[in-house]
Amino acid sequence: MVVDFLSLAPDQQDVLASLPFDGHHLVTGPPGSGKSVLAVQRAVMLALTGEPVTLLTRSNLLRQSLEPLAAALGPEEGLDVSTVHRWLHSWHRARTGRPAPQADDGWFDWAAVFQVAAARYHGTGPLLVIDEGQDLPLDFYRLCRLIGARTTVFADECQRITDTQSTLAEISSLLTGPNRHDLTATHRTTRPVAVLAARFHVGGTRPALPDRAGPTPSLHRYGNAQQVAARVAEYTKTRPDEHVGVILRHTRHQMELAERLERLMPRSRLQTYVGEGAGRYRTLDLTRPGVTVLNRRSAKGLEFDTVFVPDTHLDAGDDPTGAGLRMLYYVLVTRPRTRLFLGYAGDKEPPLLVHIPATELVRDQSADTIAS
Repeated sequence: MVVDFLSLAPDQQDVLASLPFDGHHLVTGPPGSGKSVLAVQRAVMLALTGEPVTLLTRSNLLRQSLEPLAAALGPEEGLDVSTVHRWLHSWHRARTGRPAPQADDGWFDWAAVFQVAAARYHGTGPLLVIDEGQDLPLDFYRLCRLIGARTTVFADECQRITDTQSTLAEISSLLTGPNRHDLTATHRTTRPVAVLAARFHVGGTRPALPDRAGPTPSLHRYGNAQQVAARVAEYTKTRPDEHVGVILRHTRHQMELAERLERLMPRSRLQTYVGEGAGRYRTLDLTRPGVTVLNRRSAKGLEFDTVFVPDTHLDAGDDPTGAGLRMLYYVLVTRPRTRLFLGYAGDKEPPLLVHIPATELVRDQSADTIAS
């Protein structure tokens, strides 16, 4: 579905309309507040002025999810949707004839990149719109300042789940005081899902709860991986038009579950994504209903009608009070538009979930009830 300006909620329209074309801007908001949609809208508006604009994401899968909307709304030329890695390699190659030198952490030799920027920069810098900006390293924003990039950053530091990440204060400092614009409402999830998500919110003011009703999230105990596959297959059999996301911690478990689902649902529209893979596991059609099996690292910025997170037991050894684990679950829990099914293996609920009351997280709901 194409989300044009008139389809936006009033608070989203207000923020978008308040963004001047010049200067740096930082737009913040909770999950489901529409940051990704507004990032596309912002990039389209800038491109319509005639200057080239690049919409950047850290995640290749998030890039894939935004590209169709940008193509539907934007001009035929002048707007590129790219990952930060691809864009920086292209930027460096245009100036040196070589791709940017990489570092062991998967990013870049920033000192070498800065030298190229300092030696080759002339005139006005590029127009950049950045989605999920909290997941980019501080050195990327240092580069933006060095090359005079005019940036609009959409971010939520309560969703930082990567090893290289930036706080809103750090982004503001490196962009020399951008104009701040805040989204406060969430438009994606139901009220019961938002209530559970609030349990994992870290820092700052909790987002206001949405009014939309829906089923209470549930927690199910699985005996083995085959039961997980059977549960997902049974659920989706009666809902062929839903977008269902299954999010797992480990790539190996992700691929094993995808193989089981292919056997159980040979005619279904099943997709899986492996970030470091290629071919059929590297490209998805996120506009197509069906089941998508993902790794947690790829879930940021995405949304589904229903989400299964069946392996919460793998987090039992992590500190349930730690900010990292809580921010991870804040991201996972806020992916569904309507239904959320958490799961675990073993005899004990994971420490992070065990104290959540049944009014917010229903236990061991039967498969017959879930499929209805």
